[in-house]
Amino acid sequence: MKNTAGSGADGGLDVDAFTSALENFNRFYIRLPMLEKLPFTTLSVLDTLAFGDGPMRLSDLARTEQVSQPGITQLVTRLERDGLVERRPDPSDGRAVLVHITEAGRSIGRSRHADRTRHLAPLIAQLTPEQRQSIAEALPALARLAELGRAPR
Repeated sequence: MKNTAGSGADGGLDVDAFTSALENFNRFYIRLPMLEKLPFTTLSVLDTLAFGDGPMRLSDLARTEQVSQPGITQLVTRLERDGLVERRPDPSDGRAVLVHITEAGRSIGRSRHADRTRHLAPLIAQLTPEQRQSIAEALPALARLAELGRAPR
């Protein structure tokens, strides 16, 4: 039986309920109205470059974004044309290039963050103080979970 409260009888986390709650929140969150209207894959690549470990090879971007090599090449070409990324030679391998995010690309991420904050603030204000406190207490664990999910396997 699914425990919708989120914890099992032993006080542990009900991973199925947690997954459902995240999926439900994410469906809402990714559809928040934004001033910067760009395709999801474009935003994902910019986010990966902005918050990753630095510039990336096209092959690594294709793998992390789960798109084909030709698909990521076309996307990076468009992003470069729009001034959001730039390709530079890989100093460790003269045959390869690294994709770098530009300040204009980072600006899109900052704009989207501000838009989301603006939309979420009034909704969060409608929660009870206890609900807001529960979310605040969960933030370190959620940040650590995201960190674990990004770690190489």
